[in-house]
Amino acid sequence: MPTPQLPLPPHFDADRVDQVWRIPYQEHQRQAQDWAPEHGIRPASEDTFRTCLLLIDVQNTFCIPDYELFVGGRSGNGAVEDNIRLCQFIYHNLPHISKIACTMDTHTAMQIFHEVFWINDAGEHPTPLQTLITQADIDAGKWRVNPDVTESVMGDRSQYEWLKAYGEYYVKTLTEDGKYPLAIWPYHAMLGGIGHAIVSAVDEACFFHTIVRKTQIHYETKGRNPLTENYSVLRSEVLNDADGKTIAKENSKFLETLLGYDRVIIAGQAKSHCVAWTVSDLLEKIQKTDTELAKKIYLVDDLTSPVVVPGVVDYTESADTAFAIAADAGMHIVKSTAPIEGWD
Repeated sequence: MPTPQLPLPPHFDADRVDQVWRIPYQEHQRQAQDWAPEHGIRPASEDTFRTCLLLIDVQNTFCIPDYELFVGGRSGNGAVEDNIRLCQFIYHNLPHISKIACTMDTHTAMQIFHEVFWINDAGEHPTPLQTLITQADIDAGKWRVNPDVTESVMGDRSQYEWLKAYGEYYVKTLTEDGKYPLAIWPYHAMLGGIGHAIVSAVDEACFFHTIVRKTQIHYETKGRNPLTENYSVLRSEVLNDADGKTIAKENSKFLETLLGYDRVIIAGQAKSHCVAWTVSDLLEKIQKTDTELAKKIYLVDDLTSPVVVPGVVDYTESADTAFAIAADAGMHIVKSTAPIEGWD
């Protein structure tokens, strides 16, 4: 019979999950050190069944209203609602989570999905959130790589013709591989900026878990390669150029780390993009090695929301389809409100 869920610690305030603030780490350390013996919580190193909670891109840029790429979902407040439940889930299940791993989307200005990278004959850049660069656009000459980014991206301005050809190849490859068209996103998750940071309330919960369970948070950055998108933490959208030269490599080391746990719980943003692609890549690797491994993956459906831009695009159905495919292959779709012990 499952043991009762732990109570929420007194510092948790659901009304502040949509805000950015300084965490009193020292104060929380003292609280956490008392919390562990009070509730009989042992160090994670003593776990015989090891569970990793994988949090995908739970960053201000995606999760705080009015930030660059707030994931509102159809409710309009999706990421905030998800993160309230996420913090509660972490606190309630402290004894059953051995490790928390946070992926962090990490960008700089000169990248292939940012407006400055592309230009038209009038010298204009594509409009973020309203532009999808398609194969038809490339064929029609509507957009081309901006020559002024060449030195920053390639280190040598004379490499423009290669970079221009690569941009065309990149869009073509996305189309042939059945990926989303190249979306022009607002500048987001900018390295060194406040949008890059983990949401304050979630960071607070992760830190509390760290001290209570005596286990370090794992941070996995992704997305710095200027020549490709990187929705999935396990691989970039395009790995090679037209000549087969390596542009990016698969993240085999992190994959091995995840599959080394007895159970992997996945939550975060956005369900339609970085979560869906990570789950898809994880499933692909599992199916090539041991299909039984799918049974150790749990997708928490109420801790993630899809990208929805009213009047522009709604990725809800594609997100749900990705989860359905994963479930058909043996992964579990669960709700955060049920105790972890009750999932099995």
